[in-house]
Amino acid sequence: MTKEGFFKKHEYVYDEYYDCYLCPEGQVLNYRTTTKKGYREYASTPSICATCPVLSQCTESKNHQKRIQRHIWQDYLDVAEDLRHNHEIKEIYGKRKETIERVFADAKEKHGMRWTTLKGIKKLSMQAMLTFAALNLKKLASWTWKTPTIA
Repeated sequence: MTKEGFFKKHEYVYDEYYDCYLCPEGQVLNYRTTTKKGYREYASTPSICATCPVLSQCTESKNHQKRIQRHIWQDYLDVAEDLRHNHEIKEIYGKRKETIERVFADAKEKHGMRWTTLKGIKKLSMQAMLTFAALNLKKLASWTWKTPTIA
């Protein structure tokens, strides 16, 4: 969260080619280090920022240095965020509850996948494969089923 009256993170432009951020005044925040939590840290040059006219909207640090963190997977997160707002993807995702989620719900409620009495990964894998094979056969049967016609 950004404090009231300060520049938000999205106001700093990320340059993929040079792997740096640009502040609203056009100054470069260069890569410094990667944290243990998977964030790349970018920091400004304190000598340049000390004379900046919008320093009060940028940072309150005593050494006049702005720091921004970017997750190492941020590029993938941005792609996922763009896809999430795509109209075609929204239509497909709406059908998920009718197809995929329904299969898992049936497996839990009607085919004993809620819990098991078996022990071991091989036995559980066998049970899961047999359950999903049965569900696939039911689906195949429903596709080929012909409703009787009334004479």
